[in-house]
Amino acid sequence: MEIKTILVPVDFSKCAASAVRYALFLKQKFGATVVVLHVINKSHLASLLRISPLSREETKKQVWNEHKRGLKEFLNQLGIDKQVETVICEGIPFQEIAKKAKEFAVDLIIMGGYGRMGQEDLERIFFGSTAEKVVRLLPCPVLCVPEKV
Repeated sequence: MEIKTILVPVDFSKCAASAVRYALFLKQKFGATVVVLHVINKSHLASLLRISPLSREETKKQVWNEHKRGLKEFLNQLGIDKQVETVICEGIPFQEIAKKAKEFAVDLIIMGGYGRMGQEDLERIFFGSTAEKVVRLLPCPVLCVPEKV
């Protein structure tokens, strides 16, 4: 199997940091391109839009700017800001991961086994984690990485 493109969805958690490190390791082994994807969760954004005193446009702009800064800081802390391509989008995380995997024709997805919401989040208990949905639904290989690799 040839690995040309690796997609790494991140939520700025420690598990996501481990996934990025592992992707960079494989990048060196295979000469692959690494695409780091951050999805702004549509349901979280909708909640913010309902309670924000700012206009809808101002709130969205502020949220996008915070996530852009967050992604830049996350990659800077790992010391890898120039070694990867980055993409930020808005939607339902597992669906956006699937869309981007197809768009970039990825050969491998590497993601954290659980994100910053923790392991006992109610949504995870009832509906499954994003990682579980990606593993079940995507046709390409998915490697779930624990926090410490």
